[in-house]
Amino acid sequence: MPISRTEIATIDGSKLINRLCKHWAHKLEVEHDAEQGRVAFAEGTCLMHATDERLTIAIEALDEPTLDHLEGVVSSHLDRMAGESLDIVWEN
Repeated sequence: MPISRTEIATIDGSKLINRLCKHWAHKLEVEHDAEQGRVAFAEGTCLMHATDERLTIAIEALDEPTLDHLEGVVSSHLDRMAGESLDIVWEN
């Protein structure tokens, strides 16, 4: 299974994890606390970890096209919920 990762500088990574997980909990299987989160999409999994100034995200998917799709989904949600400009660069 292909995996993609990103590290994002942010003023409050744990706040972003909380927002994303609460948003997705209405439709998906989600686990989270202040420092980490896990979201189970139908076609892959998103793992998040927050430190004081950084949010690290890893996505694992069934195949490359699905991985590309999930990168877009996660990126667009981060952009909408962050309240700050984020530099999101995926590496796989």
